[in-house]
Amino acid sequence: MQANRPGLGGPIPRRARRTTRALLSPVALSVAVFLPAACAPGGGGASDAEFQGEPLPLLIERPDFTLTDTEGRPYSFLDETRGRVALLFFGYTWCPDICPIHMANIGQAMKSIPSEDRHRVEVVFVSTDPARDTPERIREWLDVFDPSFVGLRGTLEEVNRIQNQVGLPASLLDEPDEDGNYLVGHAASVLAFTADGPARLRYPFGTRQSAWAHDLPRLIEQR
Repeated sequence: MQANRPGLGGPIPRRARRTTRALLSPVALSVAVFLPAACAPGGGGASDAEFQGEPLPLLIERPDFTLTDTEGRPYSFLDETRGRVALLFFGYTWCPDICPIHMANIGQAMKSIPSEDRHRVEVVFVSTDPARDTPERIREWLDVFDPSFVGLRGTLEEVNRIQNQVGLPASLLDEPDEDGNYLVGHAASVLAFTADGPARLRYPFGTRQSAWAHDLPRLIEQR
C-alpha cells in the first residue's frame, strides 16, 4: 500500500507540495507546432467566439496512435474517438494540482450534459509518468472524477512522440528527492477535438468548471 497518494486525498510527498512545473516553452504557449504533418491551415472557424476555450492558431489533426488502456487492451485514439468530441490531456496521477483540478472540473461539467449526449464526449488521460502510474492507479484516480474517463499508458518515449505530434512539448522528469518522490513537467492544457476531426481549442490550467459547462454542449453540436 502506498503511503503517499496525491490527487486521491492522501498526503502529498514533501517535494510535490510545490506547484507542478508546467512546461511553458513557446511551443506550449501557442500549443500548435507549425508542421504540415500535424496541422491544417485555418483557424478554429467563425464560431470560435462562442467558446470560452482558447482558439488554436492552427487546427491540429486528430492523431493516430495506440496505447494501452487501464484494462490492458489496445486503445486506438483515432478509431475510438471518431465522430465524437475528444478531450485529450497528458498528465500524471501524482500531480498535486494541475491534473486533478482539470479532471475534477471536466468531471463536474460532464454531469451537466444530458445523459443521452454524454457518450458523444470521450475524455482521454495519457500518463506522463508510466513508472509510477500503474493501470490500477490510473483507474482508481480517474474514477474519482468520472468512471467513463479513459486512462492510457505507454513508454515515456511513446507518449512524448504523441505530444510532439499534437504540438505539445515533451514531458520532463525532475530529479527524485531523498524519498524517491519527483515531479513531472508537462503541458498544462487540454486539447479539444471536435466531432469532425481536428482540435480547434485548448483549455489551459485555470479553466473554470463553468467554462467547461458552457463549451461542452457547443463542442458536441459543432460540425
